[in-house]
Amino acid sequence: MIKAVYPGSFDPITIGHVDIIKRAASLVDELHVVVADNLTKKKTFTTQERIDMLKLVLKDIPNIVVSSTTDLVIRYAENNNIGILVRGLRNIQDYENEYALYQFNRNLNKEIETIILFPSSKNHFVSSSGIKELVYHHADISLYVPHEIIDLVETKFHKKDK
Repeated sequence: MIKAVYPGSFDPITIGHVDIIKRAASLVDELHVVVADNLTKKKTFTTQERIDMLKLVLKDIPNIVVSSTTDLVIRYAENNNIGILVRGLRNIQDYENEYALYQFNRNLNKEIETIILFPSSKNHFVSSSGIKELVYHHADISLYVPHEIIDLVETKFHKKDK
């Protein structure tokens, strides 16, 4: 069985993430979509909220496992017999970060391979931080966020307005 892991903060999940997830899921028998916190990012949603959003949005993809980790993703892969890390690459800043991460992961475990998937052209600029900015200012996010979670995302931010 070929298994891969696609980690991210998913704070919130975007249509760009969904694009990568669907394409990665078509390449493997089992794809673990893992909420993994980035120390440099301030989280808006709890880990459980992000897991719930992922499960809601990805419910129709049969070979998906949604999970989370507070450890290194490479260790998650080792502990779950996963041989492939899937990463998305949107721009030059992502390249620099992903290349450094790849080197760290290779030094930790040479048996786990990293594959890069590029987003569709309509998604190459979509980011969770960009969506947070839009929703904070009451802009339409329907082009960037799966429809299943638009209300959840907007409610989370607009609660703060009251």
